[in-house]
Parts: sequence; C-alpha cells; structure tokens
Amino acid sequence: MKKQLFLFSAMLLSSSFLFSGCNQGQKKEESASEEAKKEIYLQLYSVRDDIKADYAGTISKVAEMGYTGVEAAGYNDGLFYGLTPAEFKKSIEDAGMEVLSSHAGRPLADPVSNTNWDEVWAWWDTAIQAHKDVGMKYLVVASIPKPKTLADLQAYCDYFNQIGEKCNAAGLRFGYHNHNFEFNEIEGELMYDYMLTHTDPEKVFFQMDVYWLGEGGKNPVDYFNTYPGRFEVLHIKDELELGKSGKVDFESIYNNAEKAGAKYMVVEVERYTGTPFEGVKESYDFLNNAAFVKESYAQ
Repeated sequence: MKKQLFLFSAMLLSSSFLFSGCNQGQKKEESASEEAKKEIYLQLYSVRDDIKADYAGTISKVAEMGYTGVEAAGYNDGLFYGLTPAEFKKSIEDAGMEVLSSHAGRPLADPVSNTNWDEVWAWWDTAIQAHKDVGMKYLVVASIPKPKTLADLQAYCDYFNQIGEKCNAAGLRFGYHNHNFEFNEIEGELMYDYMLTHTDPEKVFFQMDVYWLGEGGKNPVDYFNTYPGRFEVLHIKDELELGKSGKVDFESIYNNAEKAGAKYMVVEVERYTGTPFEGVKESYDFLNNAAFVKESYAQ
C-alpha cells in the first residue's frame, strides 16, 4: 500500500512539473505574442536593392522580422513593383502584413504655367484608383522640386488641396513627406510652415520625417504643438539605424504622438552600418523593445 502511495505521489509530482513547464512555455509564447502586437510599419525604400534582386524573398524577410505592414515606394503607371494592385495586395497580405500607404507623385511643370493639367489629372485618376484597389489608407507625395518663388509654392499648395479632395472622394488620405530643404525661406517665408498654413487640414496631412526635420534645424515636438493634428503618419528615421546617431529624441516624439495626430509610425532606413536587412531588423528591435512605444497609435 505504501509502495502504491509512493508511486501515486511521484506521478502527481511529475505531472506537476510537466504542467508547470507547459505553463512556463505558454507564458513565454504569450509574452512573445504580446511583444509582436506593436504596430510598426516599414517604408520599402529601406530595402530597395533587395527588392530589385528578389521581391518575394525580401517581402517574406520583412514579415519575419515582425513588421505589421509596409509603405510602398515602387508605384508606376498603375503598377506597384511591376505588379497589378491585386497582385501587390496579395503578395503583402500572404506574407502576413498590410499595405498602409505609398509614395507616389507627379510634379508640376517648370514654370508652373506650362503644366498640362489634362495630363496631370489623368495621371492622378489612375494613381488614386490603383491605390484604392490595393486598399491603402494613405497616398503620399515624397518630395517636390524646390520652388523658386512664393507663387510657385502657393501653386503646389493649391495643387495638393485638389489632389487631397480627389483622394478623400476615393476613401484615401493625401499627404506630403518632407526632407530638409523645406526649412529654407522663400521670399521671407519658411517653406514648411507656409505649406502647413496654406493647405486644408481636411484634405492634406503631413508625413513628418523626424530625421530630416531635425537636419533642417527644427524640433518635431515644437511642430506637434504649433500644428496639432497635422501629422497623421510619421517617418521614424535616423542618420543610420534607429537610435544610432543620438540626433533624434524618439522618446519625446512618441510621448507626444497624440498631440501630433499620429496614427501610424513608418520606419525608414536609408543608410546602414551593415546590410539593409540587418539595419531594418535592428531598427525594428529598437522600437519593439522601447518602453515608450505603445502597441498602437491608431485612433
């Protein structure tokens, strides 16, 4: 009888250890799952050369790193990276990500008065439809030629308002992405501030590139406070991989994201200390491990 009791106790103890081990394994899986919930997007320009060499393999690697979704940088004549909107959408979703946005645009003629508006609006009709077909939320102009006069800059503001109106009608939001030249003056007006005050917030948002804004001598949080709600998408960038240079105060940026109106954060890495894949993964880990980064900023 004692022998039977001993065996029964041993079995219970063994089961307890086994169950405890399972619980620990489950907790680790739950912890990893919780970490993966952070919404972190990638601008595909970050892996531009890899995409040219192996599109499918590159998208798969980006997804494996943990990125939530992507911003495209390969639109041309109704296609994305040579794929139809349906094919592009499927390639991203099959990898377990979503297509958030895209950089695309058509500059005005120089001088602006030479612009063929019929061609311009035909181009935008095709582009907007293609982005809508992919199911994107945002269509962003990555840059414009530096205007020579304030009248040229105003022409772009008017142009953006019209594009924004067309995008709104299609269920998209239209935005502009800065570099650092926008922080120069044209006829006594700071270009970036002029654009912010001469575009309609209902039609145009600004995709602030936090690194380039700093290179222009400005502080992102100051702009959040001065123009609250105008920056629905942020480009999270550094000189190299995120956090490497010490130039960008990412914690302050994330802590003030609500003031900015930021709903989505898109990582872009243009220069690397190693390979692009290493840089993109290192930048993802920097944000994923940062206590100041919330799981989601979508409102």
